[in-house]
Amino acid sequence: MKYMSIPEAAKKFQLSERSVRNYCQQGRIPGAVLQGKSWSIPSNAEKPERSNAKDSNDEQVISLGYELINFINNSPVSFFAVDNVKKLLLEAGYQELLESQSFNVNRGDKVFFVRNGSSLIALDIGEDIKDFAPYHVIASHSDSPCLKIKPNADGRSDIYNRINVEVYGGLIMSTWLDRPLGIAGRVLINRDDEIETRLINLEDDIVMIPNQCIHFNREVNTGYRFNPASDMQAFIAQELEGSPLRELLSKNLNVKPEEILTFDLYLYNREFGYLWGKKKEFVSSSRLDDLECVFTSSKAFAESHNKEAINILYISDNEEVGSASRQGADSDFLEAILKQISSKLGLNYEVSKANSFLISADNAHAVHPNNPGITDPNNKAYMNKGIAIKSNASQSYTSDAISSAVFQKICQKARAPYQFFTNRSDMRGGSTLGNILLSHISFLSVDIGLPQLAMHSSFETAGTYDIDYAIKAFKEFYQSSIIIDGNKFIIK
Repeated sequence: MKYMSIPEAAKKFQLSERSVRNYCQQGRIPGAVLQGKSWSIPSNAEKPERSNAKDSNDEQVISLGYELINFINNSPVSFFAVDNVKKLLLEAGYQELLESQSFNVNRGDKVFFVRNGSSLIALDIGEDIKDFAPYHVIASHSDSPCLKIKPNADGRSDIYNRINVEVYGGLIMSTWLDRPLGIAGRVLINRDDEIETRLINLEDDIVMIPNQCIHFNREVNTGYRFNPASDMQAFIAQELEGSPLRELLSKNLNVKPEEILTFDLYLYNREFGYLWGKKKEFVSSSRLDDLECVFTSSKAFAESHNKEAINILYISDNEEVGSASRQGADSDFLEAILKQISSKLGLNYEVSKANSFLISADNAHAVHPNNPGITDPNNKAYMNKGIAIKSNASQSYTSDAISSAVFQKICQKARAPYQFFTNRSDMRGGSTLGNILLSHISFLSVDIGLPQLAMHSSFETAGTYDIDYAIKAFKEFYQSSIIIDGNKFIIK
């Protein structure tokens, strides 16, 4: 059988390449085969028929689901996630500025800054802003729990070559066993008087962490405690001399092994994400926490504009390990950028802060079908039922009655459903980057998330329809005017 490519099919069907790709992913072109990352389509395939309005809306939601999966598949670690957002912004007409150099900005400019290659701040400066213009900020994080490779990574166990790793964040260890793992991150290369930074993604199935058989570990199903130093070490080869990892790096980067100075490398789950369920209403993938919020906020930001406000997209790193780094939410990154931007635009920084609003976007816990009793009986979130507004009496979330009410109005304008989430009163929940940011910059703020299952597993599950709800609400937020007038709040 003869096949044609996506561009050839798009020309034949008179559709965009993206539409053809989505039809392939939805199984609506019989015989289409995915080979690597490219689709091969039978040359005699016919153009899929359009569906009715309801089906069309479902198709749009499913299309967004596949778009999210592609973004996550291409973002194995934080460096790649930020690099992909950077490409999106450049395509949308944004200009990259450097913190290390003097810069000028004007009303109407679209700019962004990257710190450490893993955190990003983008600003869409309205052309009609006044000297007390508000900042409309959506913050999410680029990192996810995983295993980080140590600097001296090579080890041996009997005849096996191992890679020495340590735990990054609060991962569910058992979910990393018995599956092919990739290696991705950045490598620092010696270039005479320079140090070159290169991103690398070894996309082959490189390493594995094997489980112990049940015959030698009878407690594995009754509460076995995994030891990161012994149970979580990955092996890469058998009976090889030298450094298998450095040899792989040098080959893929086309450099000599001795030219490699050091690296920030991580293991990641190689399994691609997918949509499933009778209506493809569920999405399962690695790193949904928090790349789902990175994707939805970035997409909404790139497709929105507000001529009377400064819209800001903030993606921080190291949230999973406390944010206490120069690229984390507990750094001066956002505060330093806003102060400089305000000064150059002639804004009253303190008044602008008082008029501003922050959405801290980090996924939420959904009701588990097998353990529904572990959630609060009244304030629980379901997948595909809307954005979860998160609150906590101890202020581990930033939401209060005022900020929650403002966000509810935004969701109502966007026709995006919302729900409320709190932890059960006898259970301690996690925290996120919102309250850490507020320790540096005082904004009116709400914590929200998209409900998901298996948070911090190497493979998580969320609702496909919530992707669409988040984009709609985030767009409405960026395009709205939020006027703070004493105890009165006007959203229009």
